[in-house]
Amino acid sequence: MQILKGTGIDGRERRLISNLYMAQSVKVRLNRGETRSVQIGRGVRQGCCLSPILFNLHGECLTKEALEGFGDFKTGGQIIHTVKYADDLVLLAKEEKVLQDIIDNLIGTGGCYGMGMNVEKTKVMRISRQPSPIKIMIDQKQLENVESFK
Repeated sequence: MQILKGTGIDGRERRLISNLYMAQSVKVRLNRGETRSVQIGRGVRQGCCLSPILFNLHGECLTKEALEGFGDFKTGGQIIHTVKYADDLVLLAKEEKVLQDIIDNLIGTGGCYGMGMNVEKTKVMRISRQPSPIKIMIDQKQLENVESFK
């Protein structure tokens, strides 16, 4: 709710969103009946028209905070900080150490927002005339180097 407050959404609307998303429970319908009610701890509601907006707002605030002070990555005369698609995030850096610092900061900031990074799904790619592997670590695990993104 702090993110919503920070973007200027007034108290009544924040309360409405809070009432929609907080203290949710769900039952699963099976052939033999329904399961008992289970509390949903966090996340956005699947199928709700607000969910993509809230997810994008949350992600934008997280990356903006995490990337603050790292400078800009310029390509084709345009400044690009990140490339995002759905729940995927591409981080751009000119140097290996800067990329490692950005990732470390993103993980720390994400922890404050209750989000983590899936090391198994995270890949690294160097774009260079002479491509060579780079060593980026998360939780003492080296990220897999790839030649293309899927």
